[in-house]
Amino acid sequence: MKIVSGITEFQLDSRSAVAIGKFDGVHLGHRMLLDRIVRTAAADPGLKSVVFTFNPSPESLFAGQALKELTTVSEKRLIFDRMGVDVLIEFPMNHETAAISAGDFVEEYLVRRMHAAHVAAGSDVTFGYKGEGNADTLISLGVKHEYSCDIIDKVTYRGEPISSTRIRNALEAGEMETVTALLGFPYRVTGVVSHGRHLGHSIGMPTANVILPPDKMTGPNGVYLSRVYTVDGIHPAITNIGVKPTVMEDELLCCESFLYNFDRDIYGEYIEVELLKFVRPECRFDSIEALKTQMQYDIEGGRTFHHL
Repeated sequence: MKIVSGITEFQLDSRSAVAIGKFDGVHLGHRMLLDRIVRTAAADPGLKSVVFTFNPSPESLFAGQALKELTTVSEKRLIFDRMGVDVLIEFPMNHETAAISAGDFVEEYLVRRMHAAHVAAGSDVTFGYKGEGNADTLISLGVKHEYSCDIIDKVTYRGEPISSTRIRNALEAGEMETVTALLGFPYRVTGVVSHGRHLGHSIGMPTANVILPPDKMTGPNGVYLSRVYTVDGIHPAITNIGVKPTVMEDELLCCESFLYNFDRDIYGEYIEVELLKFVRPECRFDSIEALKTQMQYDIEGGRTFHHL
């Protein structure tokens, strides 16, 4: 997948099927949109599938600070690539680009720079200065500029539309089963395994630690039943998200996973952690021994969940 990031002066060299959106979470609704452009491009050898999104998000720009997202930039890139997208455009969102009118955006970027032959977007899409452009704008300008338009209605779950906001609310409540249903896959935390204080090793419960980036949204700090993807396979696990209050004074948010029946050294390796079920909130224990006893109890609960 080709990535065009942080620039406005780009030029694609072929006609394209373009999906427009913020894609936070890349949930079931987003995936339907992405599937449409990938299939459209696959049916026409002259087309490339293109995702057009924003970095930072419009919400972060107008808030004046980076806001936490369901999926980080690197996680979105990985998902888009796995779905077969040919080109990803991460359009720089600043006060200058935010002032582009909807009509100028279509003419300059969709038509002239991306050679859009087909455009797909959600029914709630907005773009251009103060969000003046919408689905009707895309359709009407498509007639003028000769691109076809595919406006996709909201996907629903239990009678309510799936949205990033709905997923965020479920995640904050620790309702991981609902998060999985809305996303279409379990919520993931990704990163490179780093060295911690090796407490797990010292008490016979080694863990794989990933420091979470500040823009990554997580659920409640605490223990989760999980599944970990490494280069050599998928492993049942139990994971703690938090700051380890019993043993550490700093506030670095860490994803710490114990992998069952696993003893390979994976420091420095990239892993993906799927959070399947929230077990209990993080808490401070009076002693390391009390922490160890609780960890043993949590691990045994994980064995039952994973049928080990």
